[in-house]
Amino acid sequence: MHALRETFEWNGHTVAWDRFGSGPALVLLHGTPWSSALWRPLADALSSRFTVHLWDMSGYGQSSKDAAHAVDLGVQGELFAALLQEWRLERPHVVAHDFGGAVALRARTLHGARYRSLCLVDVVALSPWGSPFFTLVQQHANGFAQLPPAVHRGAIEAYIRGASHRGLRDDDLAMLVEPWTGSLGQPAFYRQIAEADERYTDEVEHLYPTIDEPTHIVWGVDDTWIPVDRARRLQSLIPGSSLSIIEGAGHLIQLDAPTALSVEVSRWLDAQD
Repeated sequence: MHALRETFEWNGHTVAWDRFGSGPALVLLHGTPWSSALWRPLADALSSRFTVHLWDMSGYGQSSKDAAHAVDLGVQGELFAALLQEWRLERPHVVAHDFGGAVALRARTLHGARYRSLCLVDVVALSPWGSPFFTLVQQHANGFAQLPPAVHRGAIEAYIRGASHRGLRDDDLAMLVEPWTGSLGQPAFYRQIAEADERYTDEVEHLYPTIDEPTHIVWGVDDTWIPVDRARRLQSLIPGSSLSIIEGAGHLIQLDAPTALSVEVSRWLDAQD
């Protein structure tokens, strides 16, 4: 896993981030239970044409996992808007996956962020969302946090495998699981689920029609975590938005269909310049 070389201090949170490449500014947002590492191969490929910004949301990846800090979508949206100011980015290209979509949408509709373009990939944006596992954890988060480490690892591996349509290689699974192990990672995993709440998307759904940036939606046709019908609903709410459906891909589209996703995102970004 690549180390993120910079940190940003915000309201007690320590946020790990990195910037590399050259060209127009591009920010990639991850979701849950992922980190910026999921975007790294695409970020490397795009860095020849864009100045790529990667960051781990508070409570995720290489960022701080302090139990005293809230890590809900409301916090992450404010944090992302603050990061854009820290980076002095007024209108970057933004590509967001899963929870990262809700973070980008909240920053845009509630906190004054503006984008040069917006690409939403299998995003959390419309209710209902959250798996049965989410619901179970929310009801018993403290108990789950105290599971024996081996049992916890088995549970999270099974959970993450369910996000892939094609199946995960051992090294990819390890990359996704490792941040959630150990004395800090295990409770942080259950804490971020416990704080997930549909109200954070319900609060901004009525504002989606105000988004006037060029917007493109990309979805895996076999996404069982957030079914493809949400993509069509989201397209109907964002004026002028376009939609591409990728065959053979589930929610972990970066690993299920990396070439197809790279081609789609590259095509979209190139068309905006």
